[in-house]
Amino acid sequence: MESLIKIQSELKAPKNQKNTFGNYNYRSCEDILEAVKPLLKENNCLLTLSDSIEEICGAAFIKSTATFMHGDFKHEAHGYARHANTKKGMDDSQITGSTSSYSRKYALNGLFCIDDTKDSDATNKHESSDYKFGNGDTLPWVTDDQVKAMVNVLPAQKDVVIASLVKYKWSKQRKELIIKELDNVK
Repeated sequence: MESLIKIQSELKAPKNQKNTFGNYNYRSCEDILEAVKPLLKENNCLLTLSDSIEEICGAAFIKSTATFMHGDFKHEAHGYARHANTKKGMDDSQITGSTSSYSRKYALNGLFCIDDTKDSDATNKHESSDYKFGNGDTLPWVTDDQVKAMVNVLPAQKDVVIASLVKYKWSKQRKELIIKELDNVK
């Protein structure tokens, strides 16, 4: 555990990417990996990333798992990103690859305590929507029961769900429902 704490405190993952449309800097999954690899080597630690596809509320999500290992110590963090059916200018494999990269970035953020509250997703000028997800997709068919199911499927990511209440313009009624459901998750 000490090695993970050491890497978390020493890791500097700069925002080397530039979004010229939104005029902001951000970090990618690749930026985080480039920054953490020397620290992993220095501390004789191993990091693996894997993906799986899960259906949540009728939508396909990529679940990424970042696994940190040092000796007998093992710790995992997960990230989720909704897999879009189409995206202008991308073929199917590019959509999956970009969704995987996005999901992995958030798994790495959780594992290494990287705060993205001032990152691209926080500064994007998203349209107001009760059902806005991190990748910009809107899900107008999401019901209260589906929100409850989502919160219960993602109990290890309570902090991510809470952050979404701040980042995205959920209605007061929707926020109250999510907070109530989070309180019920063990």
